[in-house]
Amino acid sequence: MLNTTVAAVRADGALGSQPLAPRSGFEHDLLAALGQRPRTISPKYFYDAAGSALFDAICDLPEYYPTRTELGILRRHVPEMAECIGPHAEIVEFGAGSLQKVRLLLDALDQPVAYVPIDISGEHLFSAARTLQRDYPRLHTTPLVADYTRAFQLPPLRRQGGRRVGFFPGSTLGNFSPAQALDFLRMAADKLQGGGLLLGVDLIKSPAVLHAAYNDAAGVTAAFNLNLLARANRELGARFDPNQFAHSAFYNAPLHRIEMHLMSLSRQSVTLAGQTFEFAAGETLHTENSYKFTVDSLRALARQAGFTPGPVWTDPDHLFSLHWLQSPSH
Repeated sequence: MLNTTVAAVRADGALGSQPLAPRSGFEHDLLAALGQRPRTISPKYFYDAAGSALFDAICDLPEYYPTRTELGILRRHVPEMAECIGPHAEIVEFGAGSLQKVRLLLDALDQPVAYVPIDISGEHLFSAARTLQRDYPRLHTTPLVADYTRAFQLPPLRRQGGRRVGFFPGSTLGNFSPAQALDFLRMAADKLQGGGLLLGVDLIKSPAVLHAAYNDAAGVTAAFNLNLLARANRELGARFDPNQFAHSAFYNAPLHRIEMHLMSLSRQSVTLAGQTFEFAAGETLHTENSYKFTVDSLRALARQAGFTPGPVWTDPDHLFSLHWLQSPSH
């Protein structure tokens, strides 16, 4: 039977006089974003059920190379990865999504004991976890709805003295600022003591390839970006007009990152929680960064966080990389 562990949702405030107090982390952070210059918000708020489904569609687009490239690396090298991980492991996947890639890993592992997929989108996570549990009935699966960028607790290890190994594919690490990426890796090194982390990161490459990946011809990435505004309208009663915002994504070469923005097409007012915010034409809400790495820069960051870098696997064109990082035992 599927064991579901749901993280408690903290209320940030109660309804009151105008302006209304924030009722959720999303509302709190969106109010903060709208009240600052430049305006920026965490990409974690992309991932409600609709956003998660749109991201799954992005992963299948012809322009979007990261998913198929990483899957190819996994298919070719997963026996070597499984050898690094060892037998009887407990796998913790950060930002689990649709649980597609982890199946390749689970199939290669020697008697994995447990699997803890962590994701911020509960509806999407539980649906995917139920399907996986049917396919792997002997694997103890405990989906955890949590924001892994904040304090959270993992369930107790299922096996006395068991080895806990993290899986963080998809280059989600690139969504963090350099300081945040270091903080995440330090957290992971602490929670995975005595085990390790199998980490996927996107590599620096031609700006034309990057531009196409984030500006697909079918407009799915644009819909994914604009869904943030639709979600704010649905969940928070905000009054964004999505038709008055445009998806903008480009490669900032000096900072080695793709930037995604929602650009206002006109001078307009937006209301949220009883407050009104003005957008000038051309002003943006910065919704995501996606930093790109070199193999050496990632290994240096991992060492700084306390990991010991191990083998690295890439595709023939060096578009993407997977890294085995050994965690300290103390």
